Amino acid sequence: MTGTADGADVVVRSRRYLLDGKPMETAVSYIPADLAKGTPISDPNPGPGGSYARLEEQGHTLARFTEDVSARMPTPEETRVLSLRPGVPVFRLVRTAYDMDGRAVEVCDTVMAADAYLLSYELPAH
Repeated sequence: MTGTADGADVVVRSRRYLLDGKPMETAVSYIPADLAKGTPISDPNPGPGGSYARLEEQGHTLARFTEDVSARMPTPEETRVLSLRPGVPVFRLVRTAYDMDGRAVEVCDTVMAADAYLLSYELPAH
């Protein structure tokens, strides 16, 4: 995980999101094990507000995120898991969440069916 010591233990959370029963995206989060210890972060449902709320309850107030977005053709496994039609590409979004101390508290690797999403961003002009 970027921003953690090499070899540091992480909790891995894998999810698949559906819309009207149709798979739309997969997401795999990597959270430093020392931050997840004693929390429901590794549970299928970590509670209201999800993992970020649990991290903030542990004193890791979120300060910023970075996101890297790319588009590509899916792997055979992604095609199967997302039930993609032939020729449908995917977006890959890798988001890193940092706390106020600059520590990476989560990396989330998301793969989305490109025909199901519009990625829209608003950025300040200054």
